[in-house]
Amino acid sequence: MTAADDATADLLDYLQEARDVLMFKVDGLTEYDQRRPLTLTGTNLLGLVKHLALVESGYFTMPFGRPVGFSHPWFDDEAEENAEMWATAEESREDVLASYRRAWAVTDTAVRELPLDAVGRIPWWGDGGRDVTVRRVLVHVIAETHRHAGHADIVRELIDGSVGNQAVGDNLPDRDEAWWRSYRDRLEQVARQAAR
Repeated sequence: MTAADDATADLLDYLQEARDVLMFKVDGLTEYDQRRPLTLTGTNLLGLVKHLALVESGYFTMPFGRPVGFSHPWFDDEAEENAEMWATAEESREDVLASYRRAWAVTDTAVRELPLDAVGRIPWWGDGGRDVTVRRVLVHVIAETHRHAGHADIVRELIDGSVGNQAVGDNLPDRDEAWWRSYRDRLEQVARQAAR
């Protein structure tokens, strides 16, 4: 195995970690809770999954001369604004999750088949999108996926109090609800003291 192979494997592992967290966040919720907008800008769990499916399929196809294979809102002037950030009533949860898994395959195949220094062009980045490498785009997609996994973590906590990467106690103190309430109250007191 070469150093480039090791780097590719490491980068794909970090991407897969964030993908898995995002999928965990939608697991076990009702159809309503998966789609429920919990911020002023409409952030919702299924919309985050749909967005990231389009991110991966968008970044690792046309910019590197590879076929998209389906209608993509980024490349469609007629697409509704922000259409990528929510699932319509006709788009089932299963369809959105399957689309995300297909996007993983597109990304993983492109990253394994192209050298990390292969050059592409990201038209929506303007002049900064000229001559970008697979490595740079992959790092960008990893960062974006982890960022949205963090959004999903907060949205899921707002829905049902579920926290953590995989299960309660995996990356947070394993405490009961009373402990967390007391902890939050303490932070509220500190914030009020600091604001005086």
